Amino acid sequence: MAQYFSIHPDNPQARLIRQAVDIIKKGGVIAYPTDSSYALGCQLDYKQSADTIRRIRQLDNKHHFTLVCADLAQVSTFTKIANNAYRLIKSLTPGAFTFVLDATREVPKRLQNPKKKTIGIRIPDNPIVQALLIELGEPLLSSTLILPDEVLPLSDPYEIRENLEHELALVIDGGVIDNQPTTVINFVDDRAEIIRQGLGLAPMLD
Repeated sequence: MAQYFSIHPDNPQARLIRQAVDIIKKGGVIAYPTDSSYALGCQLDYKQSADTIRRIRQLDNKHHFTLVCADLAQVSTFTKIANNAYRLIKSLTPGAFTFVLDATREVPKRLQNPKKKTIGIRIPDNPIVQALLIELGEPLLSSTLILPDEVLPLSDPYEIRENLEHELALVIDGGVIDNQPTTVINFVDDRAEIIRQGLGLAPMLD
């Protein structure tokens, strides 16, 4: 049964953040808040944990996971990021954006787009996520918390616990979130293109 931590959305309790990271490091799958929705997350190297996320969401092996990163230093480790991409991402983050970039060898092949060898990355504007990532010291492998046959992510942590308490190791309650999709920006040949307009605004690409 999932543990349930109520973490302050603006001033996360350090003790609870450490406990949450201990759960992640032991292979646990967690539900946690971002700046756009609740998400499912686990440590990058645990294939079994990624498979748990796929089972919860009933996804096939073609699903594109996202690496949720603390900063551009982490992004640079896991993606091939040109100067113009670096400058654009720096200007838009932290924020409600997902960037699709070429993956480096640090990203397991099972997580890359099988044809394009790309990976989505995020730097969310959410104090709970930032505290988790700093304590963890590496990105979270993540997927938006949308249940099978549903269109929108779950937004209420109590509802998440009711639905998934036997599937997850931890539910982090960071308050109810007004779900909005991220803006997705794809980088091809060093050019940036918005492929989904969401919450994040990038007027320089209009």
